[in-house]
Amino acid sequence: MALHLEEISLAVAEDAHAVLLVDQAGWHTSAKLNIPANITIVSLPARSPELNPVENVWQFMRDNWLSNRVFDSFDDILDHCCDAWNKLVDQPWRIMSIGLRDWAHRS
Repeated sequence: MALHLEEISLAVAEDAHAVLLVDQAGWHTSAKLNIPANITIVSLPARSPELNPVENVWQFMRDNWLSNRVFDSFDDILDHCCDAWNKLVDQPWRIMSIGLRDWAHRS
């Protein structure tokens, strides 16, 4: 996470400030984490997938391509996950629909 923050910090324009939304994973909220001065971290509430659409992306991948199987090895798990990810990347319309929040687009 520290390396990720450093990379983000380098990409932020000199006269700008980044706000990074994160879930409450331990590596996102560790007191030991050195947060660059040009970044503010905002933690999402726990158990709120409606605010974190990527959670629904992972659920879709599990439901459709990764569940109900027995993996032979770590490499087998990795291969299946990469395959699932590549299938999803080839379907940008699906990614958009999974992350769409009707309540956010109502007038």
